[in-house]
Amino acid sequence: MTIDMFKRFLMFVLLCVVQVLVLNQISLFGYATPLLYVYMITTFPCTYPKWGVLLWAFALGFCIDLFSNTPGVAAASLTAVAAVQPYFLRLFVSNEMMDDVKPTLHDMGPLKYSFYIVIMAMLYCFLFFLFESFRLFDVMDLIYNVLGSTILTVLLILAIENMQQKR
Repeated sequence: MTIDMFKRFLMFVLLCVVQVLVLNQISLFGYATPLLYVYMITTFPCTYPKWGVLLWAFALGFCIDLFSNTPGVAAASLTAVAAVQPYFLRLFVSNEMMDDVKPTLHDMGPLKYSFYIVIMAMLYCFLFFLFESFRLFDVMDLIYNVLGSTILTVLLILAIENMQQKR
């Protein structure tokens, strides 16, 4: 197993444990729950094989679903986000730097990275809560859930990236 695979596996396990044991217990105002595990999908570079990203996303979503009592919701949402992740990353990275850049705060810069994370987290939260409710009758609840969870998720991801940058 390569070092990259080992690091990704550790991140996989750590994000699963933190999400299931800690973050799922947080519900600010009954709407905002941080969904930090989407962070793993945002860390894949454009050069990573698409089938690999999809496989990691489905496995992570499946594990979250298994321990969070959300049958198929996280797996479907995370796999959908993983399918479009390289295309959104290309919006923020120039073609010349496509092979060298990793989606980090340091490599992309604070503004581009923040926009990238906000888009990815918002897309994931929208799909997650849409699939969870499976209806559009409570549009305001959907909007509150998506916005609140996106804000918490983005703040946690930016805090983690900022700590990694200081190392």
